[in-house]
Amino acid sequence: MILPMPQQTTDQLPDRSTRERIKTVAIEAARQAGAMLIEYAKNGFRVEHKDALNLVTDADTHSEQAIVDAIGRAFPDHEILAEERGQAGKKSPYKWVIDPLDGTTNFAHGFPAYAVSIGVEYQGRCVLGVVFDPTRQELFVGEAGGGATLNGKPIHVSRTPKLDGALLVTGFAYDIRVSKQNNLDHFANFALRAQGMRRMGAAAIDLCYVACGRFDGFWELKLNPWDTAAGSLMVAEAGGRMSDFKGGHFSIYGIELLASNGSIHHEMVEVLNRPSV
Repeated sequence: MILPMPQQTTDQLPDRSTRERIKTVAIEAARQAGAMLIEYAKNGFRVEHKDALNLVTDADTHSEQAIVDAIGRAFPDHEILAEERGQAGKKSPYKWVIDPLDGTTNFAHGFPAYAVSIGVEYQGRCVLGVVFDPTRQELFVGEAGGGATLNGKPIHVSRTPKLDGALLVTGFAYDIRVSKQNNLDHFANFALRAQGMRRMGAAAIDLCYVACGRFDGFWELKLNPWDTAAGSLMVAEAGGRMSDFKGGHFSIYGIELLASNGSIHHEMVEVLNRPSV
């Protein structure tokens, strides 16, 4: 059974003027950080290894600092959760959830599929998502109750009705070499049932591509809140569906993510709960 997503009501949202201020700051910060990433890509950067597969560059850290500084100037009392520095600031109804460079491995290899992702929670619910892909100059914005846009134009999920006609995307966690829960079983199951499969390496972009209909579905394990806060709202506001692998409530703090156009969601849940091939 696929459970409905909890709906936000207007009394769970900040007032309109505050929402507009937050959106303006988030968009400006994402564009500024994106411009920094392009400069680093052109001029060079330093790479460090968190572990065998998990990289960080000085582009990540400087991009994150620029975003945090912009938030601090505009909203000094807001809480921040960012990939490189973790949680910071006082407890607040507002929490900014930031990935300054989603797709670091792509970036480090010169593969142009990476983005800046900024989500904003209010009282525990995401009310704004901004994802900026600087290589394509594509700005995705999702607002709770206000829909989702790409460069200012409304977007909607695809209308693909069946899994066998769907183009899916997924990814693999950094512990793929050591964990049995590595998504390879699900990948094999979907490969035999979908029209096509892709692996982009940037979850924020994957989610935005589901939101605008470029992909029909996306699933992944062990993502972090900063990977999914903005993009999951984008999917929901574009008419799609978010859940865990059982079809239940999705949380950016959980370990399972399933995003789809809605029409193929039940089929994807069934596949995710099949035994390994």
